[in-house]
Amino acid sequence: MSEASGSVDWDVLAGSFDEEPDHGLRAPEVRAAWDARLRGWLPIRPADVLDLGCGTGSLALLAAEQGHRVTAVDSSPAMVELARAKLAGWDAAVVRGDAAEPPVGEGSADVVLVRHVLWALPEPGKVLRRWRELLRPGGRFVLVEGVWGTVAPAGIPAGRLAALLEPVVRDVRVESLSGDPLLWGKAVDDERYAVVGTV
Repeated sequence: MSEASGSVDWDVLAGSFDEEPDHGLRAPEVRAAWDARLRGWLPIRPADVLDLGCGTGSLALLAAEQGHRVTAVDSSPAMVELARAKLAGWDAAVVRGDAAEPPVGEGSADVVLVRHVLWALPEPGKVLRRWRELLRPGGRFVLVEGVWGTVAPAGIPAGRLAALLEPVVRDVRVESLSGDPLLWGKAVDDERYAVVGTV
């Protein structure tokens, strides 16, 4: 999670963060659903995956289990501590840093993986351009986002994100995730999706 995501204290929330089905991936069927989606989004061969705003590291762990080399970044010390414990023993590094300006070198990643982070960052177009610099030629973005709530909706619509991504990638694919209750541990009626873009 980025420090730019408003007044949310992620250190306070870290202890209970994994209680949400799609955060902790504790239920076997939810974990299997995310694992299957990641297999479809990530390269088949082992790749360098940069998980920005990694939270407690649940998606980073799935990527590592699939054979990828993972660098996970989060601004919350408590989240980083939990992610390090979760990823212990895997080919993974967890570092503290801002998702918008991660402390990694340019051209160091094959995949920029981000879930439910970009919508909370100011100037998402600028952030995407910065993240593009982190990718090697042929690399890809895997961005899982959505729009939540009806009274005061929060998030970023798929069409807007795809439009922001188009100037920095070769192709953009939007995949709806709202209709798969296994991903969320329940049925959802809001907009949830993944955008995959190749550079």
